[in-house]
Parts: sequence; structure tokens; C-alpha cells
Amino acid sequence: MSDTIFSKIINREIEADIVHEDDRCLAFRDIAPQAPLHVLVIPKKPIDMLVNATDDDEALLGHLMLVARRIARDEGYGDAFRLVMNNGAAVGQSVFHIHLHVLGGREFDWPPG
Repeated sequence: MSDTIFSKIINREIEADIVHEDDRCLAFRDIAPQAPLHVLVIPKKPIDMLVNATDDDEALLGHLMLVARRIARDEGYGDAFRLVMNNGAAVGQSVFHIHLHVLGGREFDWPPG
């Protein structure tokens, strides 16, 4: 996988408003927020798309969701937030390093899109 803006954030080559970091992931505020809460949770392991994750990534993927839950709670949206992960350019993935969008603080339509 080639360098992405997210790998540069992980490597501290690009600044970000980091709200969480541990040995497996990093979370930071989106620079173009779509809701009052809009944080991206990314694995430090470079995985370009969810379809390319392996069974060995199961614990990592679960960890990303639990970190997202913790962020929503810590930001005051613990019982009302949305998680989004796009897979592929056709559905809006623009950075090819998997990431969860943690969104909260406004009404969301259903179905999304």
C-alpha cells in the first residue's frame, strides 16, 4: 500500500487534532466535519479497504469499533452516534486506508446516501 495522508498523520508528517492513540490505532478530528462530532478512527496497520482485511484482522477491526464507542461517549454522544466505513471509490472512499467515521450531534437521514 502506498503512503496515504493517514499514514503521514500516523508518522507525524502531517498535523492532526488527535483525540485518541494507542498501539493499534489513532483517532483524530476530520478537517471537513459533516456533524458536530466527526472523528476518524484509523488502524496503524495499513489496510487499504475492508474487503482486503484478513481473518487475522478481526481483533483489530473490533478494537476500532470499541475505540469509536469510547470517543462518542467521551465527547458526550455516547447513546446517539453513527459509524460509517466506506469500501471503494464507488461508494465514497477517498483515502485508501480503512477508517471509521464517528458522527454525532445532528439528525441523520435513513437510508444514508
